[in-house]
Amino acid sequence: QVQLVESGGGLVQAGGSLRLSCGVIGSFLSINHMGWYRQAAGMQRELVAKITSGGSTNYADSVKGRFTISRDNAKNTAYLQMNSLKPEDTAVYYCNCNVERRNVFGSHYSADYWGQGTQVTVSS
Repeated sequence: QVQLVESGGGLVQAGGSLRLSCGVIGSFLSINHMGWYRQAAGMQRELVAKITSGGSTNYADSVKGRFTISRDNAKNTAYLQMNSLKPEDTAVYYCNCNVERRNVFGSHYSADYWGQGTQVTVSS
């Protein structure tokens, strides 16, 4: 099984910073892309940032220039550095990853996993 362990959420004033962490633990061969999504109350879940195994990144327009996604492959961990936070960044943030696994027959397959979510609240 594969689990994602998130940390780093909390309450911060507008203009402040937070760093989210997401560690991947369990049985897998490799991690493909990792990403952060968020879901505000009454809204659909949306992509915030994604990073590939090679380090290529993409961001939602609303966070470009303020958020930075990174990963430490040796630690199987992704980070989301969030600066210049705004009240509209308030949401539950979810980590997502796609990993390569091997089934009982020895064949490889990829699968997506989600973290439990961490609350980020930005006060005005």
